[in-house]
Order: sequence, then C-alpha cells, then structure tokens
Amino acid sequence: MRERGVSFKAALNEAARKGLTGEKRTRARRFVQTTFHLGQAQDLRWDKALAIAETMEDEELTRKLALNK
Repeated sequence: MRERGVSFKAALNEAARKGLTGEKRTRARRFVQTTFHLGQAQDLRWDKALAIAETMEDEELTRKLALNK
C-alpha cells in the first residue's frame, strides 16, 4: 500500500478483483506433511487423547482445590 500510494480499501478491492478474475495466479507449492514413526503400538488410544487430557486437567484442578481448603 505504501509503495503504491493507495489506501487499504483500494488495495483490498484490487486484491479481491484479482482473486476473483484469476489474474496472476501463482502455483502454490504442494504441502507435504512430515510424519515420524512412534514405535510399536501403544496402549493409549490416540483418538481418545482429548478425553484423556480433559480427565487429567480435571484431576489436577481437583487436587489444587483440595490443597487450598
């Protein structure tokens, strides 16, 4: 904006127009997720990790509350 001397609104509108009309489309680099082997199967079910984390947090809060009584 500063280099071209245009307002934010003008720059935003221009970018939106270019996006809608397909002007100057650059090909994005393909994203590749890096993975790591974690060893043998664990007893922990990863699909239940959030529930386990919530349980651990609840236990910690209960412990802290018990200490303050």
